[in-house]
This record gives sequence, C-alpha cells and structure tokens, in this order.
Amino acid sequence: MIKTVFFGTVAAAAAAVLSTGAAFAAEGDTLRAVKDRDQLICGVNTGLVGFAAPDANGNWSGFDISLCKAIAAAVVGDPNKVRFVPTTGQTRFTALTSGEVDVLTRNSTWSFQRDTDLAMDFAGVNYYDGQGFMVRKDLGVTSAKELDGATVCIQTGTTTELNLADWFRSNNLSYQPVNIDSNAEGEQQYIAGACDAYTTDASGLAATRAAFADPENHVILPEIISKEPLGPAVRHGDNNWGDIVRWTLFALIAAEEYGVTSANIEELARSSTNPEVQRLLGASDNLGGMIGLDAEWAKRAISVGGNYGEIFAATIGEQTPIGLARGLNAQWTQGGLMYAMPFR
Repeated sequence: MIKTVFFGTVAAAAAAVLSTGAAFAAEGDTLRAVKDRDQLICGVNTGLVGFAAPDANGNWSGFDISLCKAIAAAVVGDPNKVRFVPTTGQTRFTALTSGEVDVLTRNSTWSFQRDTDLAMDFAGVNYYDGQGFMVRKDLGVTSAKELDGATVCIQTGTTTELNLADWFRSNNLSYQPVNIDSNAEGEQQYIAGACDAYTTDASGLAATRAAFADPENHVILPEIISKEPLGPAVRHGDNNWGDIVRWTLFALIAAEEYGVTSANIEELARSSTNPEVQRLLGASDNLGGMIGLDAEWAKRAISVGGNYGEIFAATIGEQTPIGLARGLNAQWTQGGLMYAMPFR
C-alpha cells in the first residue's frame, strides 16, 4: 500500500459566466476589438514547458503559444502582436468570459459543462490527450492500480480531480487528495516528496518530467484513465470570432495534410495547382472575406511556425525534451484524428 500520491487534478472551473463576459460576447465583436487594439490577448498556462512557458527574458514559446501567434498573424498581420496572460486552472475561464482575454489557448479539456453551462465555445481540438500518473522510479510501482492508499496532488479548477475520483471509486481503491493551484506548485510538491504520484494530462506529465534534473528517475504509468480533448476556447455568442479561431487551427492542420510548409509556402502560393491549396493560401477565391479578414490570412498564420506537424515537432515532438509521439494527433491519413474541414 502506498502512503502518499501526488495527483495533479482538474477540478470544476468557474460555476457561472460573469455577466460582463456575457454582455461582451452578446455585443459581440471580438474581431473589431482586436483590430482596434492592434493586439491579440491570449490566455495561456502559467508555465508548462513545451506548451506555454516564458524564458528568462519573458519571451513565451511552446505548442499553445504557436497557435496564439498564428491567430495574431491572421488577424492583425503580426505574430508578435500578442499579449500573453498567464491563467491557472481556477482563473482561466473567468478570464475568458469576463473579456480579460480574447481567446483561451491553454491545454483545456472540451467538456459538456464547459461548452454549455459555462457558455464557452471550443473552436476545435489541437491535442488529443488523456489523464495519466507519474511516480518516482524507486517507488517500485508499475501500474496505477498499485496506488491504493496513495496521496494524490490535485490541481483545482480542472477535470482531473473528477476523473481521479471516478477512477479510484470504480477500481475500489482509496487515495488522499492534496490540492494544488498550478503545475508549478504540483511539481514542487512532487519533487519534495509530498506525494507518491502526480496525475494530470499525459502530455503535461511528459512536459513536467522533462523539466526535472533527473527525468530518468520518474516513470509515467501505462494507464490512461480519461479522454482529454484539448483545444482553444472563445466566448459563446461571438460566432464570427469563433470561426476565425477555428479556421486558423484548421489552416495549420490542412497545411500539413497538403504538404504546405514554412519552407515552401511562398512557392506553393504562386504555383500550386491543387484547388484546396489555392483557396487555403488565398491564391483563388477569397475565403477570408467571409470572416472579416483578407485573402492571405491563412497564409500568414501558417508562415509563423509552419504547419501543425512542424509546430508539434518543434515544441513537443519526439526530438524535443518532451518527447511526445504523434499518436492520436497524427493526420487522419496516418491513422490519427487530426482532420481539417474542407477549405471551399
């Protein structure tokens, strides 16, 4: 029997939409606000290496940051015109619904309650994930089912703690929760030995482990106990802004499918005979005009960090310290779930 487990949880987020946020969305024009401000305000993680983290000079980078920059390039023409607002599991949805941020790009799970009761619209899935567990190798645990009696750190404001409770109950196991507010706090508690195990999204575990001084001494257990479709969210009621965020994500995914890269995008914009690529890059038709943007909005978005595959490889892929395989996040043509709707 384990004495202590560290579980990074996902507690329920905000219980209701702030009236100011509802009014903001109803009145409706986030696109106009972003253009007038000449800057996108993006809600991100407080710091998760590979996904969203600032360096010593305050420069943000990562998988989620790349999507923010792509949206900024599409809308205001400059990927650097972004202000990143760090949000915790507890504050992220309030920041969005109140109008503090224009879009939330922060490894947040698309769930029924968040989509309906919290009145947010998820613009798609940019990472298919699932909740897992990490333990120190010297604990000798090889399965989450050996964690009976363990203490688990739970990040409040996430779906993790609900998943954890469901899984332990269904397996007739007991645990002692330890509440934490952020991944940084969870990492500190785990390293200090306050917990036997740390649980959160498997991608988050990989990112957290990569930041350790001794990553080889920590093991991510094989069980995945939930579905965690992570994606960008916008306020409910501003459909045009939702379309812009959704189709910017689709542009990155479609670019990979059609072989459009940061290296060949200019050439393909001039010479491609693929009608879908022509529409995607603004060489024919003007899809941007339908959402209040110009013809080359998607071309600019893709040019920032390349297509979805390039961004994945550069920030969290197998050749990075995070070391994530594509898995479910491979293109649909490669056995994965990444699938962009048609650009036509």
